[in-house]
Amino acid sequence: MSFSRLVARWQGLALSLVGVVATVWLGLSGQLGLYIHPRYFVFTLIMAAVAVVLIVGAFAAVPAADDDDHAGHGHGPGAHGSGSHDAGGHRAPGGRSRLWMLTATAASILVVVAAVVALLVVPPATLTSSTVEQRSINSASTTLDANRTSGGVGSAAPGGSDDTSAYTVKDWSLLLRQGVGLDWFDGRSASVTGFVTPDADDPDNVFFVARFVVTCCAVDAQPVGVAVYEPGWQSSYPTDSWVSVDGTFGADPSVLSTANIVLTPASITGIPQPSDPYVY
Repeated sequence: MSFSRLVARWQGLALSLVGVVATVWLGLSGQLGLYIHPRYFVFTLIMAAVAVVLIVGAFAAVPAADDDDHAGHGHGPGAHGSGSHDAGGHRAPGGRSRLWMLTATAASILVVVAAVVALLVVPPATLTSSTVEQRSINSASTTLDANRTSGGVGSAAPGGSDDTSAYTVKDWSLLLRQGVGLDWFDGRSASVTGFVTPDADDPDNVFFVARFVVTCCAVDAQPVGVAVYEPGWQSSYPTDSWVSVDGTFGADPSVLSTANIVLTPASITGIPQPSDPYVY
């Protein structure tokens, strides 16, 4: 019984400690960016350090179960013995209550173990094409601030600078979403890097080179991408694999795809996932 109370009392503190340790480990290993925007790194780690101090203090302040048991032992009627008795002096069944306590204790321990495995054992993973299916690709491109893109997309529109050498998938997708026409895109070269996700309308012939744009954390990440016309691409480039594509823009030959402008590749090279897979 005392062990059950001990587990119930310290479960919350143990879960908090696991979460804090996982946060610090992600920060020290350079993987915190898989979950939050880099601008929040310092704040998050400072808060984690504060949490460590508070959790250690809480562990010290919470009395041990044995102390609680000792304080709970009385000398009044019914203080000794276990269970209650009926009028005939027979002991009332208490097995069901004890079974419930054991079940609750086991469940609490499993919750803590699951948190340890999920946060400290299983390696962190990036968002993938399965998330793209839930959040329509390029649906949020028009809300992205053009002045914050790496190349300054606003200056690349017709009449502006033609230097697009530093453009990322985010930059190109913003221009495409803003409706810059084929007369400007046609024949223009581009080099983009991202993961492969199929075009929902014509998955046999068109795929997107995609990245996730993170403004705060992975929860609000939005997928953006550039459509690539490459019939039979699945045989060489599995979904969620990372590629670097060099090619030129042109009209989409596909009659099914809703992408009006696609990148016709001159070369597609498989690459490892970058250490920082998101764009900001």
